[in-house]
Amino acid sequence: MRYLLLSTPILAMAAFAPVAHAQAPQAAPPSQAAPQPPTAAIESAAPTTAAAKPLDTLFEALKRERDPEKAKGIASQIIAEMNDSGSATVNLLMQWSEDAIKEKKNAAALDFLDRVTLLDPAFTEGWNRRATLHYTMGDRRKSMSDIAEVLKREPRHFGALAGLAGILMEAEDDALALKAWERYLSVYPADRDAQEAVSKLSEKIAGNRT
Repeated sequence: MRYLLLSTPILAMAAFAPVAHAQAPQAAPPSQAAPQPPTAAIESAAPTTAAAKPLDTLFEALKRERDPEKAKGIASQIIAEMNDSGSATVNLLMQWSEDAIKEKKNAAALDFLDRVTLLDPAFTEGWNRRATLHYTMGDRRKSMSDIAEVLKREPRHFGALAGLAGILMEAEDDALALKAWERYLSVYPADRDAQEAVSKLSEKIAGNRT
């Protein structure tokens, strides 16, 4: 991962910058080109106030909860909320991308996710899933770029923060990785794995200074 060391910190700082699915019915994607989404299905990218309130309540509950198992249940509810775009077209494209990934058809999955981010750029899970796909395809730089887009829209997205921390750890940028994990714990303080990661990184950084 040495080649990441030049570009990763720049992308990481972009991800740290401050910001002011439920599944649709199954349908088989075409065998070749990805479908053109119908024009009528293109909705506004701005999330509604009504859609934002349940997430705010859940994130507040997650921040207060100290029992790991109860927190895990709240986290699952947050994930379910964030996975629903509110658009049948976007949800369908997300389902097709998931099916393509399972079948190891990464190029097709990437095409579907590209369409999701164009159709509804405010939908964080489109960016988040594409970040994961870029990572599995070996392109850490594009993954970091998509993570930055996720966190710009939803800075409490603990999945994206964990992904960011993991990439920074692979790049051996312990200071920024620690910052990412600390930010993660500010959102999801009951996660024991994250607590352990912070402890180990803190000890490692302290040891390097002596």
